[in-house]
Parts: sequence; C-alpha cells; structure tokens
Amino acid sequence: MWKRFSLRTRFFLPLGIMFVAALLVGAISLQLYVPEQLSDENAPAARSARAVANALDSALRTSANPQATLDAFAQTLGTSEAIRFYPYGASHPQPPLEVRTPIGRVPRWFVDLLTIPEVGASFPVRIEGKQVGEIIFAPDLSADMFEKWIGFVAITFSAVALMLLTGIIAHFTAGAVLRPLQDLGQGLTRMRGGDYKQFIRPSGPPEIRRSAEEANELARTLCRLSQDNRGLLRRIVSLQDDERQDMARELHDELGPLLFGIRAKAVALLESIPHGNLELAASADGILQSVEALQQANRRILDRLRPLYIQELGLEKSIETLLQYARTQAPRLKLVSHIDGRLNAIEGLLTQTVYRVIQESITNVMRHARAGSVTVEASMKTAELIVEVSDDGIGFPKDCVFGRGLTGMQERARALSGTLDLVRENGWTIVRCRLPVGGGALG
Repeated sequence: MWKRFSLRTRFFLPLGIMFVAALLVGAISLQLYVPEQLSDENAPAARSARAVANALDSALRTSANPQATLDAFAQTLGTSEAIRFYPYGASHPQPPLEVRTPIGRVPRWFVDLLTIPEVGASFPVRIEGKQVGEIIFAPDLSADMFEKWIGFVAITFSAVALMLLTGIIAHFTAGAVLRPLQDLGQGLTRMRGGDYKQFIRPSGPPEIRRSAEEANELARTLCRLSQDNRGLLRRIVSLQDDERQDMARELHDELGPLLFGIRAKAVALLESIPHGNLELAASADGILQSVEALQQANRRILDRLRPLYIQELGLEKSIETLLQYARTQAPRLKLVSHIDGRLNAIEGLLTQTVYRVIQESITNVMRHARAGSVTVEASMKTAELIVEVSDDGIGFPKDCVFGRGLTGMQERARALSGTLDLVRENGWTIVRCRLPVGGGALG
C-alpha cells in the first residue's frame, strides 16, 4: 500500500502520525505526572492544616472557655478556601476531592482526562472528648488545572505550528523535486515513443540534473542510431524493390516469350491433329490450357513484383486497379474505397510503400480474414499520410506475431519514420499506417 502513495503523501503522512503521537504522549504524560505533581504541591498545605488542627485541640483542652476559643478560631479562619471549620451537625461539607474549575477557562474533557489525587483531608475538633466539628482541608485546584491547561494548549499549538511549518517546507521541497522528476519521466516517455529531438530541461537537485543530462545523451545516441537504422531500412527496401524489378524483368523477358512460344506450338499441334484422334487432341488441349494458366500466373506475379501502373496511371488509379482486381478475385467481398486524389503528388519510396501496404493488407484479408466487407482509406493530412484497411472478419489472435507480409510493411513504414499498427476496434480489424509527408519522406 505504501508504494501507491505519492511523494507528498509520503511526506505528510509521517508528519501527521508524529503529531498525533505527540498529542498522545502529552496526554499520557499528563495522566502519569499531574497527580503526583498536585500531591506534592498540596502536601505542605495539608501538613499545615494538620498542624492547625493539633494546635486547636491543644488550645481547647487548656482553655477555660473552649466554646469561646473555638468561635474565635472560626472567625479567624474567615472565608479561607483551603482550610475551613465546619461545626458538628452542619450540612455535610463539599467533598474535598472536587475540583472547582472556572467555567469557560478549562474544558470539562481536559479535567476528566486527568486523574485528580486525594489531596483533601479532614481533622476532628473535640471539646472534652466530644466532637463538635471538623477542620476540612479542601484546596481549590482551579488555578493548578488552568496552569496545566495553558501548558497543554501551548504544547499543542507549538506542535501544530511546527507541523504546519514542516509541512509547508516539505510541500515546496517535494514540488521542487517532483517537477524535475516529472520532466524526466515525460522525456523518457517521449524517447520510448521515438521522439529523440526534444531534450529534457535539466533542473532540480544535482542528482536529478545529472540524470536528465544522461537521458539527453541517451536521446542523442538513440537519435543517431534511429537515423542510421532508418537509413539501413530505406536501403533494404530499395534493394528489395530493385530485386523485385530485376525478377519481374527476368520473368517478363525470359519466361514470357517461352510461354508464348509453347502456347503457339500447342495451338499449331492442336490444329494439325487429324480428325478422329481424340486422345491426342485432348492432350494437346490440356497442354494449351496449362500454358494459359502459367501465363496468367506469370502476369499476377509480375503485378505483385512490379506494379507498372504507378508510373503510367498515378498512385490513385493504380490503387483503384488493384482493388478492381481484388473484386474480380472475390466477388462476394464488399469492397469500399476512399482514395485521396492528392496521393498522385507523392513519388518515390513513399509511393511504393502506400501501394505495398494496401496490396498486402487486401491479400491478407482475402486469404485469412473470412470478411464480408473491406474498407480502404488513404488520405493526406497536414504533415502525414494515413492509410487504413479495415475488415469485419474474424480478427487476429491475442498473441499474433507479424508474418513476412506485415513485417515487410512495418519495415517500409519505419524506413520512412512512420508507424504501422494492427488493432481491433468495434468488431473491425484495422491495419493503420501513418507516414510523414516531407522532404525526408519523398523521393
């Protein structure tokens, strides 16, 4: 649970616990030491009351008129709060242990919190062996209680002020640490997303500044490696396209004439067979059909290896031709396209990448998706080109691993500093390719 707390919470929670603990320690200390302190403070007065009671007993024993001496003694005490004389037979005196607290000065809960000791005492007064009253020692502890209350309030307010001051310092200290850490975290997040050009501003304590500087150095290194990697991928893709063109040229220039020659000879053989030789005619016709099938397969391979329509018709018409061919191959597949006419303005490797992404996506849908509808969208935004091919087929497994086709598309996108994502949204499988449109992406 502690791991879930933020840095500020980790600062303030111990402070709050320390404050509560200080209050508890203060309350326990009051309960432990106040009774003993009150007893020690009132012990001399209790001894004085005992001495007064003993002196009065001695005076009454030796007095000719004990009652007059007792009355004079009572008048001498007057209205003393601590030591009082109560004649025998009077109403029962106020309990000595009752603490008289000034109303509004000491809260009742504070008085109840303390354990008031037995500080009061009573001493009998006798005349000729007969008890005629009592000298009661019942000190008023209001002043003592008020003193303890003021001390408790002072300690509490001091603790609160100290906690607030410490909390303010901790707040600004945590903020001074968190802001650089947040900048560092955001910078690392940008680096994870492939943005190595926006550096982290070094700030905060020296340790965090050094971490930010190290992260910036890492970003520079990754930027160089990323540029080198894109250059290598661009070179690989270019070499692959060149190799495809060479293969397409070889198939067109070498295999094409051979197939045409075989087809012509098969037609001549079929025409020269005498009527009635059905077996030989069937064999020649089979050869002719096989050659025609080989010619069609050769044309399909040529179209996949080298889309000749791009340079002649432009990218938009080339994509429409590709989709029209897909409609003839899968007549039950509902195929809808939205192709931006501005795609004809791009050229070079970017043109090849857009065409290959759509070509490979449509091929995968026809082979694996079992889809009923496909939508192809290619649009130009302010600074990027977006290609999306979505279908309502069975989707892909959670542990889907890119095959050769998807891997090739991803390499092409990365070579142009773009991205390729395969997602499942609302029952549709979407191949989404984003390519930057700029000097580095053109040509």
